[in-house]
Amino acid sequence: MADKRYLVLAEDFSGDPHYGKTARGIIRYGLTPVVALVDSTRAGEEQDGIPILGTVEEALPLGPTTAVVGVATGGGRFPPKWRGLLERCIENRLDVENGLHQFIADDPELAALAAQHGVELCDLRRPPEGLNLPTGENVRVPARIVLTVGSDCAIGKMTVALELDRAARARGLASAFVPTGQTGMAIAGWGLCVDAVISDFIAGAAERLVVEGVERGGELLIVEGQGSITHPAYSGVTLGLVHGSAPHAFVLCHQAGSTEHEGFPGNPLTPLPELVDLHERLSLRTRPAKVAAIALNTRELDDAAARSAVAQAAAETGLPADDPVRFGPERLLDAVLAVLP
Repeated sequence: MADKRYLVLAEDFSGDPHYGKTARGIIRYGLTPVVALVDSTRAGEEQDGIPILGTVEEALPLGPTTAVVGVATGGGRFPPKWRGLLERCIENRLDVENGLHQFIADDPELAALAAQHGVELCDLRRPPEGLNLPTGENVRVPARIVLTVGSDCAIGKMTVALELDRAARARGLASAFVPTGQTGMAIAGWGLCVDAVISDFIAGAAERLVVEGVERGGELLIVEGQGSITHPAYSGVTLGLVHGSAPHAFVLCHQAGSTEHEGFPGNPLTPLPELVDLHERLSLRTRPAKVAAIALNTRELDDAAARSAVAQAAAETGLPADDPVRFGPERLLDAVLAVLP
């Protein structure tokens, strides 16, 4: 839809930087205009200049065409109160894009309601047909490939990839952001969610993405990372992305001050120097990759503490480090370009 305009659904989560990260990412980086957010708990406020409204009906005069689910809940399921919210979107003839694991198009009642009102239900996490094992095309495509990886999940790997892509394009490079999750797909308008792919096919799905990135004109591909290779729950998707996207370089992301894996108390994070070595050893033998830089998320720190954390990360690893959102991505992009072939 050429004139698509988003109404972002963020009930109960618009103020949460973790569970509301999809809404924030769409607003900050998305190509589709956002007319409003819906969150009755913050009605009358704004999020990055976008009005927050209490109901779907209040947003209709602003002309939305599509309601997009702007939250990432634990387990990827809708809270019970969201069913009524989805029904009101459909009844008001808004298409619905959903990035949770719970597919709305498979819900008989919602599907029937959508058919009645002539709207489309799109589940972004539904894997495409025909996924298979990698073929080796990932190491033959004429592109330089960078993958963001992390010490933990939900610390900004997508944001770092988007910032690097934006900075590269500003320099005139033929760069493409490669989306591997539901938020990235909503932002870029293409991609697939690798965390919903059968485990045997994750590497093949990642290969398909880098091939498409080249077909879309990318000579420098910035691949959005997922999970963490040391996370007790989400390591598998990370390894599949590493081997399937076949990067020439990594950017290692870390949230300054974090000590344990998100959602798994008692599981300490691996020190950054060990993570640098681990990722380099896990890269393909046919495509050895180096960690080019450390990208810090310093949102919990004041400026002085943030600069100290950046300096400490650089000293610990011997690599360039920075917070690309707070201080700009230029230093990290310089480091990445320096190690690429």
